[in-house]
Amino acid sequence: MSGLIAPSILSADFTRLREEVDMINHSEADWFHVDVMDGVFVPNITMGFLVVKAIARMATKPLDVHLMTVHPEHYIQQWRDAGAQHITVHYEACTHLHRVIQQIKLTGAKAGVAINPHTPVSLLKDIISDLDIVIVMSVNPGFGGQAFIPHTFKKVSELSDLIHSQNASTLIEIDGGVTLENATMLIETGADSLVAGNTVFNSPNPTETIRLLKKAAKHNKPTL
Repeated sequence: MSGLIAPSILSADFTRLREEVDMINHSEADWFHVDVMDGVFVPNITMGFLVVKAIARMATKPLDVHLMTVHPEHYIQQWRDAGAQHITVHYEACTHLHRVIQQIKLTGAKAGVAINPHTPVSLLKDIISDLDIVIVMSVNPGFGGQAFIPHTFKKVSELSDLIHSQNASTLIEIDGGVTLENATMLIETGADSLVAGNTVFNSPNPTETIRLLKKAAKHNKPTL
């Protein structure tokens, strides 16, 4: 079985949103990755509750919602109500991270933490056992189409070691610059899930690209 593939809907053509969602529904993808940006935590604004609700009504696979926002604790229940099955907040945006993780879990959603490229993995050692997902940002968050940061491989390896040292079941997700060329090495280094935006939606045949990403990730598929 292969690793998890989560196409980033942010890279889709929103004038053809139903078609794009149907493509993912009928592909070998596992999750819909949904990037929410507020223009404050990152220098971009993307989608809100109404758009996510619309995607959730059409989607037949889990919505993996990644909040790149300040004060995510103010809106956790609203994102869950909008259809998020996974809710990931940024380490850098949460003063009381443990409290926010418990808040997410109380809604019934899977709880995740994302770390920016400059944030060391070691800062998660006291909370890793509480996390369902860690998103390792392999680009600086805010925009699609950025080049992959090679130091990500070292961070994934460190994070995998931390998870195993605490006998945790946390999944490692990579967000940013994922391509057919680096997918296999990311999985071999310890990643479980790969977010792919431009690689999928800018390709001539997105369904085939998703299939090739699954093929490139030739390791046991985790469950969540």
